[in-house]
Amino acid sequence: MTALTDYPITRKWPAQHPDRIQLYSLPTPNGIKVSAMLEETGLAYEAHKVDFATNDQMTPEFLSLNPNNKIPAIIDPNGPDGKPLALWESGAILIYLAEKSGKLLPADPAAKYETIQWLMWQMGGLGPMTGQLGFFHKFAGKEYEDRRPFERYRDEVKRLLGVLDRQLEERQFIMGDDYTIADVTSWPWARNINGFYEAAEVTGYLDHKNVVRWVETCLARPASEKAVNIPPRN
Repeated sequence: MTALTDYPITRKWPAQHPDRIQLYSLPTPNGIKVSAMLEETGLAYEAHKVDFATNDQMTPEFLSLNPNNKIPAIIDPNGPDGKPLALWESGAILIYLAEKSGKLLPADPAAKYETIQWLMWQMGGLGPMTGQLGFFHKFAGKEYEDRRPFERYRDEVKRLLGVLDRQLEERQFIMGDDYTIADVTSWPWARNINGFYEAAEVTGYLDHKNVVRWVETCLARPASEKAVNIPPRN
């Protein structure tokens, strides 16, 4: 692909600002990560709503960009060497945007990889386990007579909250004094435990005082306040 219009997805979601990063998303935890990152970095972007209610994520146009049919995804018309770059998977997008902007990822090699370590922790642990807990606690899974699936994910989320709470002991953010992609990737999921999934009581969320304080601090950032409604659901 040599131009933004070469991407089939732009036929369904035409770019009004083709010089900007094109974001295809919805304000779920994974979507909020990238919206927050874009707001934090100040990179120019244009957001397009991928509506789950109408299965936008299963359309040929969306699948042409992300064959895994998940949000978020982006196209940067000014990628490496000035060529367009399409990316999906929120963790990969966060690393790319951090390196493109020079923000929210430490320059020191050791600190950089420790930050990426916590990014991977969320991608492989906090996100998937919290999502499964939400299914078995709030949605159709709660009707299952066998409580073992619910208990498995509840207990794992409890464990992960404990890991995060200990990391945040005497730290403002996961990496210390500096807000990084380690925070951006995790607070939307921690927020969902106490919010959309209504699972604070079953996980003991409020007992993890460092996590509660940290989520509140992250949410108070202007970029975060905007990101939780990008793109607007209505």
